[in-house]
Amino acid sequence: MASARTSPRAPKRARRSHAERTAETRAKILAAVVECIDAVGFQRTTAVEITRRAGVTWGAVQHHFGDKDGILLAVLDDSFARFAARLADVDVEGLSLERRVERFVERAAEHFASREYASTFEILLDHLRRDGARPETSWQLAMSRAWDREWRRFFADARIARRRHAVLQRYTIAVLSGLASTRLLEGPSARIRADELALLRDTLVRELRGR
Repeated sequence: MASARTSPRAPKRARRSHAERTAETRAKILAAVVECIDAVGFQRTTAVEITRRAGVTWGAVQHHFGDKDGILLAVLDDSFARFAARLADVDVEGLSLERRVERFVERAAEHFASREYASTFEILLDHLRRDGARPETSWQLAMSRAWDREWRRFFADARIARRRHAVLQRYTIAVLSGLASTRLLEGPSARIRADELALLRDTLVRELRGR
């Protein structure tokens, strides 16, 4: 009698840990919020839309983030974490000042042109409309410190006053956020403002040299 053929067993799929499942669910919800704001705008980013796009229940959302404000704060945190990661990925050792400025502006501009930044912008606008100007929140303070930390890693050798560093940081944010806002207003056909970015790079090189 012929021996029965045995098919090879498929390898068992490793079970994910609770932490992995939690991280995956959180990431899906955050991605759904960003996708929703990008597709239909902030005002139409409802609980129903978020759960539909994330493929989870509202109970799951509340479990991870508490309420809608909790989700929006988490989106802000995640957006800035992505921005910081873009900068932290650059090894500045041995790079000339011109090259460091180029890489800094390049990575920062990538973030300001992203869907994550667009969602951040709309969330912050909504908070401003609802609450008006308020003192800096803990999130804003943490963001400022993280930005300053990366800025100084790139430009630690610049022999200019601390106050001047702060001015240049605010100027850089103003230029990049202004260009991002212009792109949002112009819509999908908006072009990257290469000339304006070149002017920003030239200005930073000149200023960081103390000229």
